[in-house]
Amino acid sequence: MEKVLLCSVSALFFLLCSCASEKPVSLADLNKRDVKMPDGAIISCETMTRRTEMMRGMMFREHLPADKGMLFIHASPAKVIYYTYQVKIPLDIIWLDRSHTIVEISPDTPPCSAETPASKCPQYGGNQISQYVLEIGGGLAAKHGARVGQQLSW
Repeated sequence: MEKVLLCSVSALFFLLCSCASEKPVSLADLNKRDVKMPDGAIISCETMTRRTEMMRGMMFREHLPADKGMLFIHASPAKVIYYTYQVKIPLDIIWLDRSHTIVEISPDTPPCSAETPASKCPQYGGNQISQYVLEIGGGLAAKHGARVGQQLSW
């Protein structure tokens, strides 16, 4: 009975969402946020909130379009460390506090070789308290004028 009720509620939610907007809403759309960079550029970001999603992050991806990224949303502010184990592309990693202010940037963060054990990959960040971490293609933070102290919006 509970499964039927849950399925009915989910179906109603998707129906209402699709009727309320001009374009169809998909499940993938529910996990995306548009992040506005300092120069006005919009980065469409997958949002990661679950521990397993955060651990996988950008692993195994061959490329990342310039207008795409990944936004990690941590449950509470902390000094959060990231590393690039099994990541195949250079990334700009941007840490933001709860008010969306940039507190730290690791530009052009290199991938950690697949042959390197995870425990041997360099760690990045964790020097400032943050609640959000934005990962975009290497070099894009500078291209879009992102600097410590600026606010991003979403």
